[in-house]
Amino acid sequence: MLRVLAVDDEAPALGELLYLLRADPRVRTAEGAGDATEALRRIGRALEGGPDGDDGIDVVFLDIHMPGLSGLDLARLLGGFARPPLIVFVTAHEGFAVQAFDLEAVDYVLKPVRRERLAEAVRRAHDLVHATAQTPAPEQIPVELGGVTRFVSVDDIAYVEAHGDYARLHTDHGSHLVRIPLSALEERWAARGFVRIHRSHLVALGRIDELRLDGGATSVRVGDAELAVSRRHARDLRDVLMRRPDRQDVP
Repeated sequence: MLRVLAVDDEAPALGELLYLLRADPRVRTAEGAGDATEALRRIGRALEGGPDGDDGIDVVFLDIHMPGLSGLDLARLLGGFARPPLIVFVTAHEGFAVQAFDLEAVDYVLKPVRRERLAEAVRRAHDLVHATAQTPAPEQIPVELGGVTRFVSVDDIAYVEAHGDYARLHTDHGSHLVRIPLSALEERWAARGFVRIHRSHLVALGRIDELRLDGGATSVRVGDAELAVSRRHARDLRDVLMRRPDRQDVP
């Protein structure tokens, strides 16, 4: 069960959040802090006591706009610790989802908080805390759908298409435009098996069905899409595919 710290400078909002968290059967304890400075002291005690200590904290439900240190400031500070707690942002503002992604937040819950939406955030945190070391949890990326922020698993993304400072994520169930440059995703997701095949495309290696050679042109088939491979990337891509343990014969 989770040990939770909720942080919000508005007492009514903090009280409501704590009430909902304590009602969730996956939450063992839920404490509150009225600002980021108080939260940082509380988290410091938890880290000093170790993950199994009496003051341990597994996840912080964190407001963004607070006097003094903001929730984003606190999350950045926690990122410097060796074993920081997970972060779930709880905010009335939609415009910080990209920063939440950069800070590797588990979820991004909008106020007013709905019980069902908070339960989903708790489930995400619970699954991450209890994931085995051999099975890394899938990374999530925030997308906007009709004014609502949702998180798409990186494992569901087949390829990414560049749109200037934006990128379009293509999944089996549709596509999503996010304000993140393709170069940033290339660096971040290299360890997850994504490779650059063109200045406009980043592809998940496991989603490539065919490598096609037609004269001097190279392309790959990813589901129903056929994507051009630039000459600069063609040889490296072929070498990587030939070394892939689960590969079929590549034409």
